[in-house]
Amino acid sequence: MKQSADVGIQGNQWQRLLRGQQGKKVTEEGHDGVKSEEKSKTKLKWKVNLNEWVVDPAEHFYYVWLQVMIFPIVYNWVIIILRTCFTTIAMSYLPVWLTLDYLADIMYLVDMIITVHTGYLDQGILIKDVTQLRKRYLRSKSSLSDLVSLLPTDFLYFVFGIQAPLVRINRLLRIPRLNEALDRMETRTSYPNTFRISKLMIYIFVLIHWNACLYFALSSYIGFGSDRWVYPNVTTPEFASMRRQYFYCFWFSAQIFTTVGDTPLPNREEEYLFMIADLLIAVLVFASIVGNVGNVITSLRDRDNVFFPDHELVKAYLRSHHISKELRQRIDSWYQHLHINKKIMRENEILQQLPVHLRTEIAVSVHLPTLSKVTIFQSCEKSLLAELVLKLTPQVFSPGEYVCRKGDVGHEMYIIREGKLAVVADDGVTEFAVLSESNFFGEISILNIKGNKSGNRRTANIRSIGYSDLFSLSKEDLTEVLSEFPAAKRHLEEKGRQILTKMGMLEESGEHVDEEADKLENKIGSLESKLEILQTKLARLMSELESSHRKMQARVEQLEWEVAAMELQLPAGLDGEVEKQRQGEDGHVTKEGDGESTKEDVRTVVGDKCGLKEPDDGEIDRGRNREEGDDKAGKGDGPDIGHKDEKETCGKRESEEREG
Repeated sequence: MKQSADVGIQGNQWQRLLRGQQGKKVTEEGHDGVKSEEKSKTKLKWKVNLNEWVVDPAEHFYYVWLQVMIFPIVYNWVIIILRTCFTTIAMSYLPVWLTLDYLADIMYLVDMIITVHTGYLDQGILIKDVTQLRKRYLRSKSSLSDLVSLLPTDFLYFVFGIQAPLVRINRLLRIPRLNEALDRMETRTSYPNTFRISKLMIYIFVLIHWNACLYFALSSYIGFGSDRWVYPNVTTPEFASMRRQYFYCFWFSAQIFTTVGDTPLPNREEEYLFMIADLLIAVLVFASIVGNVGNVITSLRDRDNVFFPDHELVKAYLRSHHISKELRQRIDSWYQHLHINKKIMRENEILQQLPVHLRTEIAVSVHLPTLSKVTIFQSCEKSLLAELVLKLTPQVFSPGEYVCRKGDVGHEMYIIREGKLAVVADDGVTEFAVLSESNFFGEISILNIKGNKSGNRRTANIRSIGYSDLFSLSKEDLTEVLSEFPAAKRHLEEKGRQILTKMGMLEESGEHVDEEADKLENKIGSLESKLEILQTKLARLMSELESSHRKMQARVEQLEWEVAAMELQLPAGLDGEVEKQRQGEDGHVTKEGDGESTKEDVRTVVGDKCGLKEPDDGEIDRGRNREEGDDKAGKGDGPDIGHKDEKETCGKRESEEREG
């Protein structure tokens, strides 16, 4: 029994162990499955990200990559010609050159991939579709040059030998990428003039380097040491080293391009042709150097004229008007202070080159901390402060110069940016207080607060102790800005009244006067609006009157024409009766100039004698159409039938009236 029990216990233990092992396997398989799923997901994510990866040409990564691409491009432009002409240098460091060659090729390939995935702007929107980017790149001109620059021309080493690095000359086709990188650097650098000079010097260095290599190759073709013009004999220990060979050729090439020093005279036709080509290139190099340096100097001078006032014009003006020496010295010291401490006085003119929103952001970042320290502006809206910072004008005052005097009319307020100012008595010696950085004054005089006892007059003398930098805000600019912010205007006026109340400068009846003034302003505004409405109605009536007058005038002219046409159609016998009808019963005869009465008489006579009514518009139109139809049927065939009938009927009526 015991044995059977022990066997049962052992069996249970083994079963438990087996179950535990199976559970571990299951958990391990589960963990492995999760890990494998995570790996597959990461692979899928990586694949998706790689396929959808697009480079923004405006971001920092693209700019950094362009700067990296400068090195392989410049390497190929400098080293390929060096290894081709200086075979000793090429074979001595061959492993290094081959390593750098294929590293540059890898960078070319990566650059081509990045170029394919570089987005572009279409109507201001960045295109991120890789298919469109690929099609656009393949249709561009740069794709052909990039593809040719990556052709595996290194296989030509098996034909020409490893000492012929000229087979990699297709790598020089990446020069547009170099120009793009340099242009990006010029737009981002803070010293563009220095960068332009440095770029010019690099170009000249590469040109002299190429010329030095070609000179050494020509000397090798002619024969080293064959004459004084070519490179000396390389068998001489003095000229056998590689460094001496390159430095001598570079010096000789620089001497030709700069036309400084005496170069040996050429003896052969090849040497003459080489010197002629070098001298022509030297003229272009000298002209480019002079032109670029002149442009840099001109741009620097223009920049100084924009940053600082033109001192030469002021000096000429002072000399022509014989200004005192003391005043001229003060002006000279003021100019000197501006130049030494780089005080820019024409900020608004400089920032006019930028759009409004960028100009506002710059002004806010530069001046908003100073403006927000002013007490009356501390609780104002940010939009109001953003408008005000564009109106701030920098001013610099010399030592001992008065910023304002007591009793002067205040047209602006001042904010101290740097320096110290003293509030002095009328004698100019006694100091009541000293104002330092971030203090302000003159704000009450530009708010036009009703009840202010001093009006807009200054209440103190303020003088600059040393050189002081101030911001001024004019009354007109503040009024223009506050017209768009009525709530801020009321808030500022309320703060100004509180300040004046503390100073005892506000009249007690000021509030009543303000209310009456507001009512009066409201009445004036309503009257002005009503006057504008009446003027609009009057203008409308005048236009309608003119149009009706023109219509009546046209109608009268039309009737005159019709009456004249009817007179031409009357028979000769009726002329006497028409003349009699024109005379009144009292023997009164109308004048010849009275056209209206004459036409009315003619119309009545014709109507009475011929039984005709005054034609209306429809009859006139029908008559015109009938006349036009008759003219078309046959013009010049005699009088119309209708007119004959009318004459006959008129004659019968006349005979009947006579018999009666």
